[in-house]
Amino acid sequence: MIDFKKFEKYSRPGPRYTSYPTAPEFSESFAQEDLKEYFKNQDSNRNLSLYVHLPFCRSACYFCGCNVIFTSKEDKKVRYLEYLQKELNILKQHLNTSREVTQMHFGGGTPTFFSPEQLEEVISMIKEVFPNFSSDAEISCEVDPRYFTKEHMAVLKAGGFNRLSFGVQDLNEEVQKTIHRIQPYETTQNVMNIAREAGIKSINIDLIYGLPHQNKKTFHETIEKVIKLNPDRLAVFNYAHVPWLMKTMRKFDESTFAPPSEKLEILKDTIEFFTTNGYKMVGMDHFAKPEDELFKAIEKGELHRNFQGYTTKGGADLIGIGVTSIGNGVDYYAQNYKDLKQYEAAIDNGDLPIFKGYKLSDDDILRQYVIMELMSNFSLNIKRVEENFKIDFNEYFDDAIEALNEFVEAELVEITEDKIQVSQTGTMLIRNICMPFDAYLNKIPENKRRFSKTI
Repeated sequence: MIDFKKFEKYSRPGPRYTSYPTAPEFSESFAQEDLKEYFKNQDSNRNLSLYVHLPFCRSACYFCGCNVIFTSKEDKKVRYLEYLQKELNILKQHLNTSREVTQMHFGGGTPTFFSPEQLEEVISMIKEVFPNFSSDAEISCEVDPRYFTKEHMAVLKAGGFNRLSFGVQDLNEEVQKTIHRIQPYETTQNVMNIAREAGIKSINIDLIYGLPHQNKKTFHETIEKVIKLNPDRLAVFNYAHVPWLMKTMRKFDESTFAPPSEKLEILKDTIEFFTTNGYKMVGMDHFAKPEDELFKAIEKGELHRNFQGYTTKGGADLIGIGVTSIGNGVDYYAQNYKDLKQYEAAIDNGDLPIFKGYKLSDDDILRQYVIMELMSNFSLNIKRVEENFKIDFNEYFDDAIEALNEFVEAELVEITEDKIQVSQTGTMLIRNICMPFDAYLNKIPENKRRFSKTI
């Protein structure tokens, strides 16, 4: 029997490791000339992954940590699409856009807050600039069920979209009222039916635990309803409370949050519920049916992690398109301006709208590999690391291995000569287990780390 109470001590600020180094390390010293140089020396044999940021929402969901712009004005959306086209025109001057595209994701904001006709325009302009989509490309869109119609679905289907992710978060009325997102079960059920009728075979539902007024009982009621919708995948995220970054989060009464011990009970109950009802746990916060390619990838040790979460499409350069979007290659990260006026000004000047970025050192690339392997597959082949990077693993990471001893003693991690293996229970603390390998985090005192709590 797992004593989840003792896990409370692991509730500390830490990254989610969608990248390494993490975004706080990005610097404005990385300029568009740096990105142009990377594009100039690009490996045209590497595939492309596209992320398109569509930032608008009608109103704020108070839990949201995304970069969004709240508006009800149609002209703002029209103007944004004009600048998206201009950005693409600049991008193709520097990037070989004939490279094969294996993944594309529309995120936001609320992509489907744009009209079906506007979405069709976005898809058309993207495919005009990037004409070479692979036949098995993963093409996905985040969807707010409150803004989704059969007409939206028809446009996405015609555009080749084969994956949809519906934001649900929680179905409890009190929780929904507190987080400022009223979304009845029937609304989600309706859009699921629309997607299934259109032949979409991969549907994900996003849930969040740790929101105000949640407890084990209420969240269990939510997941019992959600499973009736028969999603192919589920993402169950730990709410990231970062009120110093997101003003809307300051609206929450922090006394209404479940303590770490109950959050762990919620997570434990969620894992048990989904795994006894035909789903397999994938990564630290995803569940998938056994026939889903995410689960097949983790069985082979081939799961990858990027800014969109877990994916089977590795080995591609990510191109960020739109305000605040992030791209990366083998040894760099580049982020567009977060401010819409600055984004537009750069484009008007004929520039790539790069705000900041990061050039990875050899040490960064090594640590990135180690952290992403552990985050994705919960294991690390030490011999493979030594062969690929020409190091003595124990010598190079002696401080990290020492820091992992507490997890070894707690039987959360096993370290042998050839491998680091995280136990099933240890997967709940995978962020903590990765943190000893983070050279930047370990330079910051814990009380000054500006990240959400790991539990």
